[in-house]
Amino acid sequence: MRLILILLMLLTLPMAARADEDGVRIKDIANVEGVRENMLIGYGLVVGLKGTGDSLTNSPFTEQSLKGMLERMGVNTRDANLKTKNVAAVMVTATLPPFAAQGARVDVTVSAMGDAKNLMGGTLLVTPLMGADGEVYAVAQGQLAVGGFEAQGAATSVSKGVPTSARIANGGIVEREVNFNLASLNNMRLSLRNPDFTTAQRVAEVINDEFAPGTARATDPSGIVLSAPTNLRADPVAFLTRVEQLRVMPDQIARVVIDEQSGVIVMGANVRISQVAIAQGNLTIKITETPQVSQPDAFSEGGTTQVVPRTDVQVDEGGDKKLGILAETPTLQDLVTGLNALGIGPRDMITILQAIKAAGALQADLEVL
Repeated sequence: MRLILILLMLLTLPMAARADEDGVRIKDIANVEGVRENMLIGYGLVVGLKGTGDSLTNSPFTEQSLKGMLERMGVNTRDANLKTKNVAAVMVTATLPPFAAQGARVDVTVSAMGDAKNLMGGTLLVTPLMGADGEVYAVAQGQLAVGGFEAQGAATSVSKGVPTSARIANGGIVEREVNFNLASLNNMRLSLRNPDFTTAQRVAEVINDEFAPGTARATDPSGIVLSAPTNLRADPVAFLTRVEQLRVMPDQIARVVIDEQSGVIVMGANVRISQVAIAQGNLTIKITETPQVSQPDAFSEGGTTQVVPRTDVQVDEGGDKKLGILAETPTLQDLVTGLNALGIGPRDMITILQAIKAAGALQADLEVL
Protein backbone atom coordinates (compact mmCIF):
# COMPACT_ATOMS: atom_id res chain seq x y z
CA MET A 1 0.00 0.00 0.00
CA ARG A 2 2.80 2.38 0.88
CA LEU A 3 4.61 1.60 -2.40
CA ILE A 4 1.46 2.41 -4.38
CA LEU A 5 1.12 5.78 -2.64
CA ILE A 6 4.75 6.64 -3.43
CA LEU A 7 4.24 5.74 -7.11
CA LEU A 8 1.10 7.87 -7.25
CA MET A 9 2.99 10.81 -5.77
CA LEU A 10 5.83 10.43 -8.29
CA LEU A 11 3.36 10.30 -11.16
CA THR A 12 1.46 13.38 -10.04
CA LEU A 13 4.58 15.51 -9.46
CA PRO A 14 5.40 16.00 -13.17
CA MET A 15 1.74 16.82 -13.85
CA ALA A 16 1.75 19.43 -11.11
CA ALA A 17 5.01 20.87 -12.40
CA ARG A 18 3.56 21.14 -15.91
CA ALA A 19 0.45 22.82 -14.52
CA ASP A 20 2.60 25.40 -12.73
CA GLU A 21 4.53 26.04 -15.95
CA ASP A 22 1.37 26.88 -17.92
CA GLY A 23 1.09 30.57 -18.72
CA VAL A 24 3.56 33.30 -17.84
CA ARG A 25 4.41 35.08 -14.63
CA ILE A 26 2.53 38.29 -13.85
CA LYS A 27 5.99 39.80 -13.35
CA ASP A 28 6.68 39.39 -17.07
CA ILE A 29 3.51 41.04 -18.38
CA ALA A 30 2.79 43.82 -15.86
CA ASN A 31 4.52 46.63 -14.00
CA VAL A 32 3.76 48.14 -10.60
CA GLU A 33 2.70 51.71 -11.20
CA GLY A 34 5.12 54.18 -9.66
CA VAL A 35 8.03 51.73 -9.83
CA ARG A 36 9.64 53.11 -12.97
CA GLU A 37 12.91 54.18 -14.53
CA ASN A 38 13.88 57.78 -15.30
CA MET A 39 15.85 59.02 -18.29
CA LEU A 40 18.87 61.26 -17.70
CA ILE A 41 20.81 63.41 -20.16
CA GLY A 42 23.85 65.65 -20.04
CA TYR A 43 26.35 67.54 -22.19
CA GLY A 44 30.07 67.02 -21.73
CA LEU A 45 33.54 66.92 -23.23
CA VAL A 46 35.72 63.95 -24.12
CA VAL A 47 39.48 64.55 -24.06
CA GLY A 48 42.53 62.44 -24.84
CA LEU A 49 41.63 61.60 -28.45
CA LYS A 50 44.43 60.95 -30.93
CA GLY A 51 43.60 63.63 -33.47
CA THR A 52 40.12 62.20 -34.10
CA GLY A 53 38.12 64.81 -32.20
CA ASP A 54 36.03 67.74 -33.38
CA SER A 55 37.39 70.40 -35.73
CA LEU A 56 36.94 73.59 -33.74
CA THR A 57 36.28 75.57 -36.92
CA ASN A 58 33.33 73.31 -37.79
CA SER A 59 32.09 72.79 -34.22
CA PRO A 60 31.92 76.19 -32.48
CA PHE A 61 30.07 74.67 -29.50
CA THR A 62 33.10 72.47 -28.82
CA GLU A 63 35.41 75.52 -28.79
CA GLN A 64 33.09 77.47 -26.50
CA SER A 65 32.77 74.53 -24.10
CA LEU A 66 36.53 74.00 -24.07
CA LYS A 67 37.23 77.65 -23.33
CA GLY A 68 34.57 77.73 -20.61
CA MET A 69 36.00 74.62 -18.97
CA LEU A 70 39.55 76.00 -19.05
CA GLU A 71 38.43 79.33 -17.54
CA ARG A 72 36.76 77.47 -14.67
CA MET A 73 40.12 75.75 -14.14
CA GLY A 74 41.86 79.15 -13.99
CA VAL A 75 43.28 79.15 -17.54
CA ASN A 76 42.57 82.29 -19.61
CA THR A 77 41.99 81.41 -23.28
CA ARG A 78 39.70 84.22 -24.42
CA ASP A 79 42.11 85.61 -27.05
CA ALA A 80 43.76 82.29 -27.87
CA ASN A 81 43.27 80.56 -31.22
CA LEU A 82 42.67 76.95 -30.28
CA LYS A 83 43.39 74.33 -32.96
CA THR A 84 43.33 71.07 -31.00
CA LYS A 85 41.59 68.01 -32.45
CA ASN A 86 41.87 65.90 -29.32
CA VAL A 87 38.56 67.10 -27.82
CA ALA A 88 34.99 66.17 -28.76
CA ALA A 89 31.64 67.47 -27.57
CA VAL A 90 29.30 64.63 -26.61
CA MET A 91 25.82 63.93 -25.31
CA VAL A 92 25.72 61.62 -22.31
CA THR A 93 22.60 59.55 -21.55
CA ALA A 94 21.75 57.14 -18.76
CA THR A 95 18.78 55.40 -17.15
CA LEU A 96 18.12 55.87 -13.45
CA PRO A 97 16.70 52.59 -12.05
CA PRO A 98 13.79 52.69 -9.60
CA PHE A 99 14.76 52.93 -5.93
CA ALA A 100 18.38 53.79 -6.87
CA ALA A 101 20.09 54.93 -3.68
CA GLN A 102 22.49 57.83 -3.43
CA GLY A 103 25.98 56.64 -4.32
CA ALA A 104 24.79 53.79 -6.57
CA ARG A 105 26.43 53.48 -9.99
CA VAL A 106 24.75 53.33 -13.40
CA ASP A 107 26.01 52.75 -16.93
CA VAL A 108 26.21 55.73 -19.27
CA THR A 109 26.26 56.06 -23.07
CA VAL A 110 28.38 58.70 -24.80
CA SER A 111 27.61 59.92 -28.35
CA ALA A 112 29.56 62.45 -30.43
CA MET A 113 27.82 65.66 -31.49
CA GLY A 114 30.33 67.25 -33.88
CA ASP A 115 32.52 65.89 -36.66
CA ALA A 116 34.67 63.67 -34.45
CA LYS A 117 35.91 60.57 -36.29
CA ASN A 118 36.54 58.24 -33.37
CA LEU A 119 36.11 58.32 -29.58
CA MET A 120 38.53 55.48 -28.91
CA GLY A 121 40.95 56.24 -26.08
CA GLY A 122 38.98 59.25 -24.84
CA THR A 123 38.05 60.18 -21.29
CA LEU A 124 34.77 61.82 -20.35
CA LEU A 125 35.15 64.78 -18.01
CA VAL A 126 32.75 65.34 -15.11
CA THR A 127 29.27 65.67 -16.65
CA PRO A 128 26.08 66.37 -14.65
CA LEU A 129 23.10 64.26 -15.78
CA MET A 130 19.70 65.89 -15.48
CA GLY A 131 16.16 64.56 -15.51
CA ALA A 132 13.09 65.93 -17.26
CA ASP A 133 12.56 68.37 -14.36
CA GLY A 134 15.98 69.97 -14.86
CA GLU A 135 17.41 68.62 -11.59
CA VAL A 136 20.78 66.85 -11.48
CA TYR A 137 20.36 63.23 -10.45
CA ALA A 138 23.76 61.75 -11.37
CA VAL A 139 27.29 62.70 -12.40
CA ALA A 140 29.28 60.80 -15.04
CA GLN A 141 33.00 60.52 -15.70
CA GLY A 142 35.43 57.85 -16.87
CA GLN A 143 37.29 56.06 -19.63
CA LEU A 144 35.29 55.31 -22.78
CA ALA A 145 34.85 51.81 -24.17
CA VAL A 146 34.25 51.95 -27.94
CA GLY A 147 32.83 48.87 -29.67
CA GLY A 148 33.55 49.97 -33.25
CA PHE A 149 36.70 50.95 -35.08
CA GLU A 150 37.76 52.59 -38.33
CA ALA A 151 41.02 52.25 -40.27
CA GLN A 152 41.75 54.23 -43.41
CA GLY A 153 44.53 54.15 -45.96
CA ALA A 154 45.31 55.95 -49.18
CA ALA A 155 42.98 53.87 -51.34
CA THR A 156 40.56 52.09 -49.01
CA SER A 157 39.10 52.11 -45.52
CA VAL A 158 37.66 49.54 -43.12
CA SER A 159 35.07 50.27 -40.43
CA LYS A 160 33.11 48.17 -37.97
CA GLY A 161 30.29 49.34 -35.77
CA VAL A 162 29.97 53.01 -34.80
CA PRO A 163 33.24 54.43 -33.41
CA THR A 164 31.54 57.73 -32.48
CA SER A 165 29.43 56.06 -29.78
CA ALA A 166 30.79 54.56 -26.57
CA ARG A 167 29.80 53.33 -23.12
CA ILE A 168 31.19 53.69 -19.63
CA ALA A 169 30.32 50.78 -17.36
CA ASN A 170 29.32 52.10 -13.93
CA GLY A 171 30.41 55.52 -15.13
CA GLY A 172 27.62 57.45 -13.41
CA ILE A 173 27.14 58.03 -9.68
CA VAL A 174 23.63 58.74 -8.36
CA GLU A 175 23.58 62.04 -6.48
CA ARG A 176 19.83 62.43 -5.89
CA GLU A 177 17.21 59.78 -5.10
CA VAL A 178 13.69 59.72 -6.53
CA ASN A 179 11.39 59.57 -3.52
CA PHE A 180 8.75 56.82 -3.68
CA ASN A 181 7.36 55.32 -0.48
CA LEU A 182 5.83 51.97 -1.41
CA ALA A 183 4.73 51.18 2.14
CA SER A 184 2.57 54.31 2.34
CA LEU A 185 0.27 53.21 -0.50
CA ASN A 186 -3.14 51.96 0.58
CA ASN A 187 -3.85 50.49 -2.85
CA MET A 188 -1.33 49.42 -5.44
CA ARG A 189 -1.94 49.16 -9.16
CA LEU A 190 -0.59 46.80 -11.80
CA SER A 191 -0.23 48.09 -15.35
CA LEU A 192 -0.26 45.56 -18.21
CA ARG A 193 2.39 46.11 -20.86
CA ASN A 194 -0.05 44.93 -23.54
CA PRO A 195 -3.50 46.21 -22.50
CA ASP A 196 -6.29 43.66 -22.94
CA PHE A 197 -9.65 43.20 -21.20
CA THR A 198 -9.39 39.41 -21.03
CA THR A 199 -5.84 39.40 -19.70
CA ALA A 200 -6.65 41.99 -17.04
CA GLN A 201 -9.62 39.93 -15.84
CA ARG A 202 -7.55 36.74 -15.78
CA VAL A 203 -4.86 38.43 -13.69
CA ALA A 204 -7.44 39.65 -11.19
CA GLU A 205 -9.00 36.17 -10.93
CA VAL A 206 -5.62 34.48 -10.37
CA ILE A 207 -4.72 36.93 -7.59
CA ASN A 208 -8.11 36.54 -5.90
CA ASP A 209 -7.77 32.74 -6.01
CA GLU A 210 -4.35 32.99 -4.38
CA PHE A 211 -5.31 35.40 -1.56
CA ALA A 212 -8.98 36.26 -1.07
CA PRO A 213 -11.90 37.64 -3.09
CA GLY A 214 -11.62 41.40 -3.49
CA THR A 215 -7.81 41.47 -3.36
CA ALA A 216 -7.60 42.44 -7.04
CA ARG A 217 -10.02 44.23 -9.34
CA ALA A 218 -9.56 44.98 -13.03
CA THR A 219 -10.56 48.60 -13.68
CA ASP A 220 -9.60 48.91 -17.37
CA PRO A 221 -7.72 46.93 -20.06
CA SER A 222 -4.35 47.89 -18.61
CA GLY A 223 -4.95 48.36 -14.88
CA ILE A 224 -5.57 46.04 -11.93
CA VAL A 225 -6.02 47.61 -8.49
CA LEU A 226 -4.54 45.60 -5.60
CA SER A 227 -5.54 45.74 -1.97
CA ALA A 228 -3.12 43.79 0.23
CA PRO A 229 -4.61 41.33 2.73
CA THR A 230 -4.55 42.31 6.38
CA ASN A 231 -1.67 39.99 7.24
CA LEU A 232 0.50 41.42 4.41
CA ARG A 233 -0.51 45.09 4.52
CA ALA A 234 2.55 46.01 6.56
CA ASP A 235 4.85 44.13 4.18
CA PRO A 236 4.07 45.25 0.59
CA VAL A 237 7.29 43.74 -0.75
CA ALA A 238 6.30 40.24 0.36
CA PHE A 239 2.80 40.77 -1.08
CA LEU A 240 4.09 41.93 -4.47
CA THR A 241 6.63 39.09 -4.54
CA ARG A 242 3.86 36.51 -4.27
CA VAL A 243 1.76 38.35 -6.84
CA GLU A 244 4.62 38.53 -9.37
CA GLN A 245 5.22 34.79 -9.23
CA LEU A 246 1.61 33.87 -10.04
CA ARG A 247 1.08 32.54 -13.56
CA VAL A 248 -1.60 33.57 -16.01
CA MET A 249 -2.31 32.84 -19.67
CA PRO A 250 -2.36 36.23 -21.46
CA ASP A 251 -4.79 36.78 -24.30
CA GLN A 252 -4.07 38.69 -27.48
CA ILE A 253 -5.95 39.89 -30.52
CA ALA A 254 -5.37 38.24 -33.87
CA ARG A 255 -2.80 40.36 -35.69
CA VAL A 256 -0.51 40.04 -38.70
CA VAL A 257 2.50 42.37 -38.67
CA ILE A 258 4.31 43.04 -41.96
CA ASP A 259 7.63 44.83 -42.44
CA GLU A 260 7.72 45.65 -46.14
CA GLN A 261 11.31 46.91 -46.06
CA SER A 262 12.79 43.61 -44.86
CA GLY A 263 10.01 41.26 -46.00
CA VAL A 264 9.36 39.96 -42.46
CA ILE A 265 5.89 38.57 -41.67
CA VAL A 266 4.83 37.78 -38.09
CA MET A 267 1.46 36.16 -37.32
CA GLY A 268 -0.23 35.78 -33.96
CA ALA A 269 -1.51 32.45 -32.69
CA ASN A 270 -5.17 33.45 -33.16
CA VAL A 271 -4.93 34.42 -36.85
CA ARG A 272 -7.54 32.62 -38.96
CA ILE A 273 -8.53 32.80 -42.61
CA SER A 274 -11.71 31.93 -44.49
CA GLN A 275 -11.68 29.85 -47.65
CA VAL A 276 -10.46 31.88 -50.63
CA ALA A 277 -9.22 31.25 -54.17
CA ILE A 278 -5.87 32.81 -55.09
CA ALA A 279 -4.09 33.26 -58.41
CA GLN A 280 -0.67 34.88 -58.43
CA GLY A 281 1.60 35.70 -61.34
CA ASN A 282 4.22 38.26 -62.29
CA LEU A 283 5.22 39.83 -65.58
CA THR A 284 8.94 39.22 -66.03
CA ILE A 285 10.96 40.77 -68.88
CA LYS A 286 14.51 39.50 -69.37
CA ILE A 287 16.87 41.40 -71.69
CA THR A 288 20.23 39.83 -72.54
CA GLU A 289 22.94 41.70 -74.40
CA THR A 290 25.53 39.54 -76.26
CA PRO A 291 27.51 41.85 -78.57
CA GLN A 292 29.61 40.19 -81.26
CA VAL A 293 32.79 41.35 -83.01
CA SER A 294 32.73 41.53 -86.85
CA GLN A 295 36.15 41.52 -88.54
CA PRO A 296 37.00 42.02 -92.26
CA ASP A 297 38.36 39.21 -94.38
CA ALA A 298 42.07 38.55 -94.48
CA PHE A 299 44.13 40.90 -96.70
CA SER A 300 41.12 43.18 -97.31
CA GLU A 301 42.03 46.84 -97.80
CA GLY A 302 38.82 48.75 -96.88
CA GLY A 303 37.33 46.70 -94.03
CA THR A 304 37.29 47.67 -90.35
CA THR A 305 36.59 45.78 -87.16
CA GLN A 306 33.17 46.58 -85.68
CA VAL A 307 31.06 45.50 -82.70
CA VAL A 308 27.63 44.24 -83.76
CA PRO A 309 24.91 44.40 -81.05
CA ARG A 310 22.84 41.30 -80.35
CA THR A 311 19.82 41.66 -78.02
CA ASP A 312 17.58 38.85 -76.77
CA VAL A 313 14.26 39.82 -75.12
CA GLN A 314 12.24 37.19 -73.23
CA VAL A 315 8.81 37.88 -71.72
CA ASP A 316 7.28 35.63 -69.04
CA GLU A 317 3.66 36.46 -68.25
CA GLY A 318 3.29 33.72 -65.64
CA GLY A 319 1.09 31.59 -67.86
CA ASP A 320 1.84 28.46 -65.85
CA LYS A 321 0.32 30.01 -62.71
CA LYS A 322 -3.12 28.62 -61.95
CA LEU A 323 -5.92 29.51 -59.57
CA GLY A 324 -5.44 27.84 -56.18
CA ILE A 325 -7.81 27.41 -53.27
CA LEU A 326 -6.65 28.24 -49.74
CA ALA A 327 -8.90 26.25 -47.42
CA GLU A 328 -10.33 27.59 -44.17
CA THR A 329 -7.70 27.38 -41.44
CA PRO A 330 -8.74 26.50 -37.88
CA THR A 331 -5.17 26.84 -36.58
CA LEU A 332 -2.08 28.92 -37.30
CA GLN A 333 -0.22 25.82 -38.47
CA ASP A 334 -2.90 25.19 -41.11
CA LEU A 335 -2.58 28.77 -42.32
CA VAL A 336 1.21 28.54 -42.62
CA THR A 337 0.95 25.18 -44.40
CA GLY A 338 -1.60 26.57 -46.86
CA LEU A 339 0.49 29.66 -47.67
CA ASN A 340 3.64 27.57 -48.14
CA ALA A 341 1.73 25.27 -50.50
CA LEU A 342 1.26 28.20 -52.87
CA GLY A 343 5.02 28.19 -53.49
CA ILE A 344 5.56 31.93 -53.20
CA GLY A 345 8.22 34.06 -51.59
CA PRO A 346 7.85 36.49 -48.68
CA ARG A 347 7.44 39.53 -50.95
CA ASP A 348 4.55 37.99 -52.89
CA MET A 349 3.05 36.64 -49.65
CA ILE A 350 2.84 40.20 -48.29
CA THR A 351 0.79 41.26 -51.30
CA ILE A 352 -1.44 38.18 -51.03
CA LEU A 353 -2.12 38.79 -47.32
CA GLN A 354 -3.08 42.38 -48.07
CA ALA A 355 -5.41 41.21 -50.84
CA ILE A 356 -6.97 38.56 -48.56
CA LYS A 357 -7.58 41.24 -45.93
CA ALA A 358 -9.19 43.50 -48.54
CA ALA A 359 -11.45 40.60 -49.55
CA GLY A 360 -12.59 40.19 -45.93
CA ALA A 361 -11.23 36.65 -45.59
CA LEU A 362 -8.41 37.42 -43.13
CA GLN A 363 -9.87 37.33 -39.63
CA ALA A 364 -7.15 39.43 -38.03
CA ASP A 365 -5.76 42.96 -37.88
CA LEU A 366 -3.17 43.68 -40.56
CA GLU A 367 -0.42 46.07 -39.43
CA VAL A 368 2.18 47.28 -41.92
CA LEU A 369 5.34 48.79 -40.43
